[in-house]
Amino acid sequence: MSIVKTKSGKRIHVVTHSNHRHTITSNDAEMDARAKQAVKAAVSKAEFCKKPIAKYDKITKKAYIEYANGEKRYVM
Repeated sequence: MSIVKTKSGKRIHVVTHSNHRHTITSNDAEMDARAKQAVKAAVSKAEFCKKPIAKYDKITKKAYIEYANGEKRYVM
């Protein structure tokens, strides 16, 4: 687990996949699972409605918008 400090001085504990079982409660895990399903449903609905979708390219480490025609426009 690592700690990140914000500009305002708050400390945020970042939980990695390897140590999440020791830190996250079963209620938190259930909430995370529901949030993931909600995001998947929203992305699926946006794809069905041919709306642009914001995505992240792990290789280039840049965010981009993908349009229904397959066009990708990287965000500055």
